Amino acid sequence: MKEIGVGIIGYGFIGRVHALSYQAVPWTYLGAPRPRLLAACTSSEESAQRVREEGLFPFVFSDYRELLACEGIDAVSICTPNDSHREIALAAIRAGKHVYCDKPLALTAQEAAEVASAAAQRPELICQMTFQYRFVPALRRARELVRDGFLGRVFSFRAAYLHSGYIDPKRPLSWRLQMERSGGGAVADLGAHVIDLIHYLVGGFRAVQALQRTFIKERPVPGGGTAAVTVDDITLAQVELENGAIGTLEFSRLSTGCEDELRLEIHGECGALAFNLMEPNWLYAYDVRDPEEPMGGLRGWRRIAAVGRYPEKGALPGPKFSQGWARFHVASAYDFLSNVARGQMGEISPSFWDGLAVQNVIDALQRSASSGAWAEVQRA
Repeated sequence: MKEIGVGIIGYGFIGRVHALSYQAVPWTYLGAPRPRLLAACTSSEESAQRVREEGLFPFVFSDYRELLACEGIDAVSICTPNDSHREIALAAIRAGKHVYCDKPLALTAQEAAEVASAAAQRPELICQMTFQYRFVPALRRARELVRDGFLGRVFSFRAAYLHSGYIDPKRPLSWRLQMERSGGGAVADLGAHVIDLIHYLVGGFRAVQALQRTFIKERPVPGGGTAAVTVDDITLAQVELENGAIGTLEFSRLSTGCEDELRLEIHGECGALAFNLMEPNWLYAYDVRDPEEPMGGLRGWRRIAAVGRYPEKGALPGPKFSQGWARFHVASAYDFLSNVARGQMGEISPSFWDGLAVQNVIDALQRSASSGAWAEVQRA
């Protein structure tokens, strides 16, 4: 079991999720690479002191450059606001570190292309995205079915990611609501995951036509007063894929009554698939090859019990147990650490090129929303 020294840059909510996931890997997978949490980097000396008091990391910094220079660091997680991803990723690559970057890859498509190109020039380094929903057993099963021709020719799809966390107009302004720091609202925050899943399951994007709205245009700021929200609350889009399939996308942070609602439906000539993240244990499948006679025969939607059926032998908690959100992050972290441990052997996925592909779609959606016309998606 190879030990891998890990540093986490950015230690807010998602940084803590990465730390939890790394710690869980050796307990979840037999013979897994063993991560050693060596250092964390926070946004200020004050927050660094709080992390020191927690005692999880031997070293804590408020400057990511110090973390990259820390002896024993093999790999880093980038969990900072989006506007710093490019700078940190490029510095980590130059320092010879493996990089595990939370979505999106960068602030813009241009920045993402620069980062992906830099990673390509260092093939000995594992540069991987945290697209954890690729590691939901039900969605892994969906990919197998699509690959094996279960759907036949794909005609259309519907995909949505719906949250309700921003419906309160008194929720304070944060970097996620500022275009210059986030690169987009719902489209970058939620859309990145859905765009990646469509690319993973169905195919690459050719063109999009989008509508974006900001309904809560100002929010409170520290010290009193308000400031402008400069990103979308909701993005709706029609899209066409490279294989000719058409579909709709919906990303919203104002979906009253929703919690963490990621929904997918894919319709093909031979069958259909459906998934909802709020019911993560099940993949729904419809097969037109089932007999329809007599009286409906066996035709209808069936519920496939994907549950905890990960391909790795001995993975905990086991194939029959229900799944939760954190488990998908653990599986994603395990994949990254395994790639680091064995070196570049075959295609790494989701790679920084996958991150660039997502960023290109986000860029096209924003261009279309601005112009009102269809926008071509640049290929990664």
